[in-house]
Amino acid sequence: MSDASPRYGEPVLMKGNEAVCEGAIWAGCRYFFGYPITPQNQIPEYMSRRLPEVGGVFLQGESELASISMVYGAASAGARVMTTSSSPGISLMVEGISYLYGSELPAVIVNVTRGGPGLGNISAAQSDYAQATHMGHGDISMVVLGPNSVQELYSFTAWAFDIADKVRAPVMVLADAVLGQMMEPLRPRQDEPPPPPEKPWATTGCAGRAPNVINSLYTADDDLEALNLRARERYARVAEAIRGCEETETDDAEVLLVSFGTSSRVCETAVARLRSHGVRAGLFRPLSLRPFPSARLLELAGSARVMLTVEMNLGQMVEDVRLAVQGRVPVDFMGRTGGNIPSVAAVVEAAERALAGPA
Repeated sequence: MSDASPRYGEPVLMKGNEAVCEGAIWAGCRYFFGYPITPQNQIPEYMSRRLPEVGGVFLQGESELASISMVYGAASAGARVMTTSSSPGISLMVEGISYLYGSELPAVIVNVTRGGPGLGNISAAQSDYAQATHMGHGDISMVVLGPNSVQELYSFTAWAFDIADKVRAPVMVLADAVLGQMMEPLRPRQDEPPPPPEKPWATTGCAGRAPNVINSLYTADDDLEALNLRARERYARVAEAIRGCEETETDDAEVLLVSFGTSSRVCETAVARLRSHGVRAGLFRPLSLRPFPSARLLELAGSARVMLTVEMNLGQMVEDVRLAVQGRVPVDFMGRTGGNIPSVAAVVEAAERALAGPA
């Protein structure tokens, strides 16, 4: 988060989808445009009640395409604005997300991922990792955050608004159905959020100044290149500050599990069980999925014998892990798909098999 000494209140029991809303409201979000799709429906439902209470505006669009276009309009006026959806709904928003990026507009998008492909099911999945971290057409570098708890859904959503203003681009919080639906104790912020930065580019009326123009259409090659270079420079400027990770028992780990979101919670238990078996296991959890915390993972490749990525998909993050370690250590994969969650026993077995090496 943006300030060094946050103040938190007493814990309250809250559902993950509701925590997203409260984190956004704390950060100053006063505009929400979205369209219902499970398993994130509690977010627009909750926002429809809460935003009017704080002087904000909730509007349900007639579709995902309409909703992301409304986000574009509010972001153009300098507002802190958010939308949320799930998997196929995000796919419908991708063109609008690219327009936001091309117009250099900050916004927050939360994807409570469901199983896929197609319409899929409403079970938990991490099958949108590749789409999220390589979002949209063009040279897009979009920040993606990967929470694994109700508390982090709250704090990462608030954090995303700060990042979005810094990079003048959309930021995604990538969750899943388990995180959205589960209830856990949440400690809400009790302090005031830092004020958002001035936005002299916003279309807020031109009394006393020249008109501002928000535009994503650059037909001249040099102009479009300049846009991409500006956006990439802002992304690079904040990348080091947001490239975070959480480590568990990594100092002496011979087998290092790499996981994010709900599957990382399974891995926490698997690490404890492996340790009880005498296996020196550790867990590396990226907090930012893009930019990926590659440098720290490369350092750990110097001491681990093998790495095992654990995901609720068919191996979408594993390529980022392999790129990060630059061939210095073998990287195996274990995952489930279609809405299934890896069991602790299966992760333990996969880790022991990876450590044993090829048969």
